[in-house]
Amino acid sequence: MFLPLAQLAVLLALGSAGAAIMAGGRMGWQRNAVLPLLFAAGALAAWSGGAMLLGAAPERGGLPLGLPWLSVRLELDALSGLFLLLIGALVMPVAIYARGYLMEFAHGNDSPATLGFFSGLFVAGMMMVVLAADAFGFMVAWELMSLSSYFLVAFQHEQAANRRASFLYLLMAHLGALAILLAFGVLAMQGEGFAFSAMREATLSPGWATIAFLLALVGFGMKAGLFPFHAWLPEAHPVAPSHISALMSGVMLKVALYGFLRVVLDLIGWMHWGWGVTLLVVGGITALYGVILALQQRDIKRMLAWSSMENLGIVFMALGLALVFASEGLMPLAGLALAAALYHALNHALFKGLLFMGAGAVLFRTHERDLDRLGGLLRRMPWTGWLFLVGVVSISALPPFNGFVSEWLVFQSALQGPAVGNGVLSTLITVSAAVLALTGALAAAVFVGGYGSAFLGQPRTRPARRAREVDASMRLGMLLPALGCLLLGVLASPVIGVLQTVTQQLFGVRLEQATAHGWLWLTPVSAETASYAPPLVLAGLLVVWAAVRLVPAVTRARTRRDAPWDCGFGPLTPRMQYSATSYAMPARRLFAPVLGLRQRFEDSPSGGKFVLQVEDRSWLALYEPVARRVQWLARRIGFLQSGSIRVYLGYSFLTLVVLLWLVSLT
Repeated sequence: MFLPLAQLAVLLALGSAGAAIMAGGRMGWQRNAVLPLLFAAGALAAWSGGAMLLGAAPERGGLPLGLPWLSVRLELDALSGLFLLLIGALVMPVAIYARGYLMEFAHGNDSPATLGFFSGLFVAGMMMVVLAADAFGFMVAWELMSLSSYFLVAFQHEQAANRRASFLYLLMAHLGALAILLAFGVLAMQGEGFAFSAMREATLSPGWATIAFLLALVGFGMKAGLFPFHAWLPEAHPVAPSHISALMSGVMLKVALYGFLRVVLDLIGWMHWGWGVTLLVVGGITALYGVILALQQRDIKRMLAWSSMENLGIVFMALGLALVFASEGLMPLAGLALAAALYHALNHALFKGLLFMGAGAVLFRTHERDLDRLGGLLRRMPWTGWLFLVGVVSISALPPFNGFVSEWLVFQSALQGPAVGNGVLSTLITVSAAVLALTGALAAAVFVGGYGSAFLGQPRTRPARRAREVDASMRLGMLLPALGCLLLGVLASPVIGVLQTVTQQLFGVRLEQATAHGWLWLTPVSAETASYAPPLVLAGLLVVWAAVRLVPAVTRARTRRDAPWDCGFGPLTPRMQYSATSYAMPARRLFAPVLGLRQRFEDSPSGGKFVLQVEDRSWLALYEPVARRVQWLARRIGFLQSGSIRVYLGYSFLTLVVLLWLVSLT
């Protein structure tokens, strides 16, 4: 019943791609025909996925596509339903937001038809990935998602940075796809079939299971941006159109998470505590490294991209806890940690989608991404400023918004480390909790500095002074995920009640204890250990806000507004306020060994200039040496490309002679 709806969602997404090509450069058709199809695709995906989470029975089907002996199998269960819901929940507001954002490309060389075509293919590819029930269909959908997103990253290809980012993204996407294909090969070899149902029946030895796990971690970790496979992420996400950046960061990274969960927790069906330790270490390094680099960024979209790396690190830390607990037979705790990971993935899709759309609104009106050239936008773009603040509070894990609940659940899972009974594992889990605490504090610092530099203070440049609010469609597109951030923060207990459908499918446990006290209280372990009542927190905040607003009116106190005290130095100027660069200076000194810092002072007749570059040290240590060696090798064998047709015919003749000789030997 619901699988046909999901298939219809895919067809509508493909239909939006076709409609975009037919509409061509007619902006009215792009806005009024293509985007409604994309919105409808998101709505159907959310509906069918939500039905699975509410207890609908899994459904299976197939498509008569592919090779004669290999059709495409489809399956919609609780796990795929959750991620289908996640995709639809962000595609809908993005489709609304894009109605206004497309006007950025109304005049210029960038084709809105190209953007709409590959956007539809991108969304359809992501939906097909979570619906695929065999390796063949999964890999076809995965490649569709990767290739279409490559063209979206390279959309404004006139800029050299965009071409470099898109090439790097395509290269790493295909390396990851190769690892995923090898992981499926291991499972298919043992299960004697490409269907997921056959792979589930396979009995893997510990060695083959670990090989499949590591291949899945490398393959899906590249797409998820895990350290050290993250090099493409801070390059690709910022250069894509902002609503595409919202989908890539908010949804595509979660599709990689889905693939990892499907392979490791569903298909392999066997786990070892070492896998959990691996995820704890990789996730912890990813989270900490991502937030440190995010703190040093002046480009608002690069800051958000590095922050995505941090949040995926938190998700994989929670998955590591789940695997450690499950391998030790502590299934209720494993289910809790898994629910925390899924909750944070869902939360991240909403608040990161909101933040990228907010950054896009700033870019739309100011054409500036440099935080040091913004400022004072809250007065000029109040809707954007307040909605962006919702995303900032959510991602900083402050109540009553959703980021607090999921990170709190990860903490509650980590604090149960002593239950493992192994001193080394308990210590590692405790250290991971400390890393999570440090990451959370640094994340708050990142967004305090970013929001203050962009929206508070005085405008630093003329574009910031002349900014004005975006249109109603872009505001509505940001409002919907902002409301989602609030609802998922306040209705925490019902959300856990829905997520336990997935924990039951993967671990066979329901989180009865977490929801034992009804919708008001969330008690993940027990009421005596810890409890949280988000509706009461929201009510308390509203009471405080009302008191602050009403007390002056009741006492008839008069508020005098005047300019801030400037210490007698004359009127305040933008040069007197903190910039994003100066704000991050203490952390830059503290984490200097981790950062690739390049600082110099350039003197000139008109005045000196301090130049600071913060680079990814892992890129300098891991990727640049490989790139130099590949370029060296390419130069050495470049003589083969002589440009002479006679030389090429000679190559062909020699190849033919060698092949004939080899055939004669056999």
